[in-house]
Amino acid sequence: MYQPFGLFLDGAWHRPVATVPVISPVTEKSLGEAPAATLAETQAALDAAARALPALRAMGGFARAEALHRAADEMLRRAEEGARMITTETGKPLAQAGREWALACDQFRWYAEEARRIYGRIVESRVPGGRFEVTREPVGVVGAFTAWNFPAALPARKLAPALAAGCPVVLRPSSQTPGVAMVMVDCLRAAGLPDGAVNLVIGSTATTYDPIMADTRVRKVSLTGSTRVGQQMIRDAAATVKKVSMELGGNAPVIIQDDADLDAALDLCVPTKFANCGQVCVTPDRFFVHDSLHDAFVEGFVARAAKIRLGDGLDPETGMGPLINARRLTEIDAVVQEAVAAGATLAHGGRRAPEHNSGFFYQPTVLTGVTDDMRVFAEENFGPVAAITRFTTEDEALNRANASDMGLSAYAFTRSPDRARRMVTGLKAGMVGINSFALAASEAPFGGTNHSGMGREGGSEGIGDYLDTKLAQIVF
Repeated sequence: MYQPFGLFLDGAWHRPVATVPVISPVTEKSLGEAPAATLAETQAALDAAARALPALRAMGGFARAEALHRAADEMLRRAEEGARMITTETGKPLAQAGREWALACDQFRWYAEEARRIYGRIVESRVPGGRFEVTREPVGVVGAFTAWNFPAALPARKLAPALAAGCPVVLRPSSQTPGVAMVMVDCLRAAGLPDGAVNLVIGSTATTYDPIMADTRVRKVSLTGSTRVGQQMIRDAAATVKKVSMELGGNAPVIIQDDADLDAALDLCVPTKFANCGQVCVTPDRFFVHDSLHDAFVEGFVARAAKIRLGDGLDPETGMGPLINARRLTEIDAVVQEAVAAGATLAHGGRRAPEHNSGFFYQPTVLTGVTDDMRVFAEENFGPVAAITRFTTEDEALNRANASDMGLSAYAFTRSPDRARRMVTGLKAGMVGINSFALAASEAPFGGTNHSGMGREGGSEGIGDYLDTKLAQIVF
């Protein structure tokens, strides 16, 4: 499965020295052998990126834009291959995988155009005959680290703005989903970028992460991962004063006001909660439902969850795939059982799917009577578990929703424009959705606050993290 590719170093595919098996979350069998980069191979990627910096910078924004458009064209041509690779490695339904690949393509389209718009400005000087010129330049070599849950969208969010800015990249995707990154990098290879502009290494922390973080030529690192890993990266980046941006965990609240359109809210909440088996950083986790709607909301949620069909994502009838690995399966079940033992009511699901003898399948699960101190509510569960509680007043809902170290996304459902504005103002998060969960778009900034990270991906803001600002005072 991974034989045509391998590690991508200095503009060419290289057969790795060592490999590790990649396990299917659907069958629990090996999908194939993925590369396990050695220190020497990661060093070769870093050297290639450093050599590529002058050439990539010299291309100029318009030439880089054309290359990124060519990459997007190639990705569209190989859309079926990309989507099937996503589903094969993650287990998510093929329709979801197709939308993810399309979103990744769109990132390259958007940043192709942003490459043409890296503007400076002129500032009047107080020195007679002088002026200030403010310009923006590529920060340098970038180390990009991505998680497994969106193996196409996450690398694209880093590769596209970095390359648009003129920064070579050493990409290190998750070892659980290496094939998706391989297909994407191969599309970039076909786009005609300078050798070394994109490099792909896969492997352990010791042989990939550590040398990237230690290399003084790497001036910027970007991470999508857990808060724990992000905290460690901040400490490691301090040694060489690298710029850091990161999108970390979330624990999104959803406030269902008493004037919400109940059916419309349920029709959005249920499929969003169980998309990718709940393994989404911006998924709704904590449902605060007004007393007047609580029982009807729970009834509707359970009825819809019960209709979700579990299975292989390659089956068009599948509504939800498996968790990514056995460890996630064990952790999710522990969180659910702990909540039940503490007094929560299991309204639906709550165990490994009995109809599947293999694979990491867990039932869509609904818990009610959840209290704020339960782990299923206080922490990101990152699985197919909806935790539902009641509230009485708007202030109560906001205070409880904001009682978290996380601040990635938050949501509310209401028919009142005034309430909508109060929710946007009152919810502490980098992104807020009112009657909508559609936050991820190439043209919009994506990111959080507090323990959910720093920096933004997407929008015109996204390219700024890959640029340094230079000031020149010119006097004649």
